[in-house]
Amino acid sequence: MHISRKKESKKIQVDQTTVVYEYPIMDRSIHGALVKLNGRYPKTKRIVNEKCAELVYVVKGFGKLVVEDEEVEFKEGDQLFIGPQEKYYWNASAVLFMPCAPAWYSEQHKEID
Repeated sequence: MHISRKKESKKIQVDQTTVVYEYPIMDRSIHGALVKLNGRYPKTKRIVNEKCAELVYVVKGFGKLVVEDEEVEFKEGDQLFIGPQEKYYWNASAVLFMPCAPAWYSEQHKEID
């Protein structure tokens, strides 16, 4: 068992619309982060996680997630799933909790056309 305290989290300003609070990774099989979105991310392209699946819980707010050619609107209390290799972008005003399995790492997270 391990607890990650808020003061241990690392704030990452991804761009003007996106702030990520990463908590220390204690296990390579899973990772969690708190994400604050206020607009479109990424700004013009799409994201793909080559290895990680993301289970997303909407803590606060609303928006839309576009995965491949499917657009889904979401709001507080909803849960979304993004599988590895799915191409997506967000457009939201929301706070999201995102556990990833296996643990997220930047080298497998790519911005694509």
